Amino acid sequence: MTLLIRNLSQIATPLGRGGVRGRAMRALAVYDNAVIVVRDGRFAFVGRESEIDPDLRSSIDVDFDARGATAVPGFIDSHTHLPFAGYRETEFNRRLQGETYEQIAASGGGIASSVHATRRASEQELVDNILVRARTMARYGTTTAEAKSGYGLSVEGEMKQLRAIRDANEQSPVRLIATCLAAHDFPPEGRSSATARRGYVSTVIGEILPAVAEEKLAIFCDVFVERGVFTNEEGDAVLRAGAALGLIPRMHADELSDTAGAALAASLGCASADHLMQISDAGIAALAASNTVANLLPATSFFLMSDRYAPARQLIDAGAIVSLSTDCNPGTSMTESMPMVMQLATLQMKMTVEESLTAATLNGAASLQIAHETGSIELGKRGDLVLLDAPNYLHLVYHFGVNLVTRTMRDGQWVL
Repeated sequence: MTLLIRNLSQIATPLGRGGVRGRAMRALAVYDNAVIVVRDGRFAFVGRESEIDPDLRSSIDVDFDARGATAVPGFIDSHTHLPFAGYRETEFNRRLQGETYEQIAASGGGIASSVHATRRASEQELVDNILVRARTMARYGTTTAEAKSGYGLSVEGEMKQLRAIRDANEQSPVRLIATCLAAHDFPPEGRSSATARRGYVSTVIGEILPAVAEEKLAIFCDVFVERGVFTNEEGDAVLRAGAALGLIPRMHADELSDTAGAALAASLGCASADHLMQISDAGIAALAASNTVANLLPATSFFLMSDRYAPARQLIDAGAIVSLSTDCNPGTSMTESMPMVMQLATLQMKMTVEESLTAATLNGAASLQIAHETGSIELGKRGDLVLLDAPNYLHLVYHFGVNLVTRTMRDGQWVL
């Protein structure tokens, strides 16, 4: 099928087949009063209608009137925890009354709470939960989302989450890319002693990761390197074991404290180092000198009522590849909205609108190593785009508190 999208007020997109850095993050291609042609699920033309090749024009099956909308690439949400059961709204209320995330976790809440609920859920319940969240994501313009396990923390529990992602992906309006985060925390039964902790690390390396790789249930392997969770040495061991099995490494790094996680991620060639609220100058320099994407999650700082956001301005100015994600999870960032994340990135982390759009699209795709396929409106790439009820892309941040998305397209098909 060949689809013509006409009557667009504006098209705004970054360009490239990989992540972009520094001032290049501001270099959007902006087309006014232009059209888009999508053929067989991929972009076939972007520009003025008068310049469409006659052969391409003759193949157009559907003529769609965008009615003055602005088109941007589909959003890439490259850090989420979608396959969970249960909510943690009571913990949220406790934080409103003054308790910290770490205090709640110490009392049996936090990740452990989600582990208990997710272990009790059936695989089909997790599939249904993922699909509900994916539909919400599509309503807010997301076309691709990474989805992590990490609330099973056992061979059976982790496999159940990852199988749920696989099965949900067959019906999901959002393309789902799975990450094994078995090293999210230590399971309740594996926290009692140093011996128990070592035993769980051995289980992750010797049992969970091989089982995941054998069933091809994940593309990536992740670990939470943090004070009180996994040490740098444990994180290194887990990610190297995953890489030996063909799983690409990612890392939760420098979120609650500076553990030099960003530098470790860069040294291991991780696809991304995520969070980075506590990153050091040395960590910034390490990411800037690498191809590891600095994946920033400002909704987490916002939801935790923290004054500490990742230093986006320093990372960009140093030359790091910067992306944005929701961190959608039941405890620390209960949102599926990438536009909300872009608003926080600009208003709280001092990114420009252009940088935030690049970070939410092309650089997010680079983080998932699919920038050659999606993340921008360019010839040959997948037909993933969003139509906004707005005269230009600046309204994504300027017109806040509302959902401007009117249509979401994935692979040339309207999913919203």
